[in-house]
Amino acid sequence: MTIYEELGLAKVINASGKMTALGVSTIHADTGKYMLEAAMSFVNIEALIDKAGQVISEYTGGEDSCVTLGASAGIAISVASMISKGQMDIVERLPLSEGLANEIIIQKGHCVNFGAPVNQMVRLGGGVVKEVGHSNKTEDFHIGNAINENTAAILYIKSHHTVQKGMLSLEKVCEIASEKNIPVIVDAAAEEDLKRYLAIGADLVIYSGAKAIEGPTSGFITGKSEKIKWCKLQYKGIGRAMKVGKENIMGFLRALQIYQNKDKTTQALENKKRMEVFIKNINQIKGLKGSVVKDEAGREIYRAAIKVDERVLGVNAEYIINELKKGSVQIYVREHYSNLGIINIDPRPLQDKEEDIIYERIAEIVNNI
Repeated sequence: MTIYEELGLAKVINASGKMTALGVSTIHADTGKYMLEAAMSFVNIEALIDKAGQVISEYTGGEDSCVTLGASAGIAISVASMISKGQMDIVERLPLSEGLANEIIIQKGHCVNFGAPVNQMVRLGGGVVKEVGHSNKTEDFHIGNAINENTAAILYIKSHHTVQKGMLSLEKVCEIASEKNIPVIVDAAAEEDLKRYLAIGADLVIYSGAKAIEGPTSGFITGKSEKIKWCKLQYKGIGRAMKVGKENIMGFLRALQIYQNKDKTTQALENKKRMEVFIKNINQIKGLKGSVVKDEAGREIYRAAIKVDERVLGVNAEYIINELKKGSVQIYVREHYSNLGIINIDPRPLQDKEEDIIYERIAEIVNNI
């Protein structure tokens, strides 16, 4: 029995992914040991943040890095840094930014809700969102013509939540930004490659520490040293409400070390094989058709996609999804395409043989219709 069950909460099987609503990730035992030891000692937090930045940058290739409470905090802090530019009087007045260069350009197809609106994270940092282009199409001139004396930065969202077609690539955005001498911030919260986006030309790149890296609640911003210095100053302003504890910083650093040493390719292929076996069983259930699909944002993540034939079963995908959440063991699947009749199973958070439990529960639901 888990400590959550001792509190009277239901046991959860997470087949949804690295989702905040389900606690994001489970940490390695060594990460937990680091957190316990860190929590039992005192440290100069400002010095720890600086040292953590040095360590993180060894993995990212950034000039410096700033540890954060998470990727969403990273957006607000990055925006605030681009508006304040190291001026403490501005740091202390944000998010009030009237009269300052405070516009943050973002492609309309990137203005998504990831559990909260991206635009709201920008506003928390004092930014005024300037959406450009159309929800399914952005062209060079949309961004180029939007840049003016009030522009603080361009924000690029790299996520499966965003529109995946018709948007300008990061390469093109950085090219336009470079010509206009405007900084580019990339939200790469769940991305696995810690070097790619800086190499393309971004000034600041934001990651979650709890998603791909599987650390505790944490995140970081990595990039140009002067701009990172401005980010760290936000802990004397809006960042105070987003401070990350010493135990989470140390736990994250250990998780980062573990992550770097993982054989990610082998792990991805093993997960793919697990889903191939799972789909073979699912395809024996009437009214269901399964296949293995690659992550829509291009990451090396393979999931099971189950298409529900409503004409055969008389119920839709949302019915099965809701039934899976009932009972003493609640199963949460990936629901992003439920309106299209598709249920996705993400193998990454699954514990040993939990896909068998999911199969048995789906078969039971269908047989009881």
